[in-house]
Amino acid sequence: MHQSVENLPKIKHKASGNFFLMAGPCVIEDEKMAFPIAEKILELSNRLEIPFIFKASYKKANRSRLDSFMGIGDEKALNILKEVSETYDIPVVTDVHSAEEVRLAAPFADVLQIPAFLCRQTELLIAAGETGKTVNVKKGQFVSGESMRFAVEKVQSTGNRNVWLTERGSMFGYGDLVVDYRNIPAMQKMGVPVVLDITHSLQQPNQTSGVTGGQPDLIETIGRAGIAAGVDGIFLETHPNPGIAKSDGANMLQLDLLENLLDHLVALRKVIRNF
Repeated sequence: MHQSVENLPKIKHKASGNFFLMAGPCVIEDEKMAFPIAEKILELSNRLEIPFIFKASYKKANRSRLDSFMGIGDEKALNILKEVSETYDIPVVTDVHSAEEVRLAAPFADVLQIPAFLCRQTELLIAAGETGKTVNVKKGQFVSGESMRFAVEKVQSTGNRNVWLTERGSMFGYGDLVVDYRNIPAMQKMGVPVVLDITHSLQQPNQTSGVTGGQPDLIETIGRAGIAAGVDGIFLETHPNPGIAKSDGANMLQLDLLENLLDHLVALRKVIRNF
């Protein structure tokens, strides 16, 4: 792995040789829902020796419709993330959408995530880099893997070398995404860890209803292909009942399916490492 998770506090199983995992619900929906999800993923990641970072957005700023759920309140959600981190002794990652949000979220998160639509926002990337935290930049659906070097350069211009890049599909027409696996080695050539988002890559955006669709039945297919292509990390969103999730339910993995998925991906990773 390139730089990988070595710099993260609270990370376990660093020497396992596994991919690292960023996983959790799309967004903090209430005061309680994050804890059982984090506990379940931690149980699985410990058994399989997968380095684990808990993921949840404290707010959703880029929704399609005006009436879409955006969050329970910034401070309340950030404090829940902090409590999850302290309760289970795990690092956490959350999205930031502006320099102001970077300053707000940095004390609560170990990894700051730049959403795909914002991967070219210079002020945001520099602000995130200046915190010294690990910065995970999602590749925009509209840019090539090679062009993500400019995002890396912006973060690293602050002296912060802790940058990850995440592939999450490219636009295919107006309402679909495809994953170009050539982007994985292309971005790894920049000397940074590369993650594959195996749930958002299956989104079907820009639906006329204003609610994004998805193909969650293909999550394992995307994940297996990513492991075979040599990704350093896997990103996924999971929920006990995606049908009632307040954001991105159409492409999330049902939580009780996660164990089977991780078992398969870890087994495949072991095979790939022997080549």
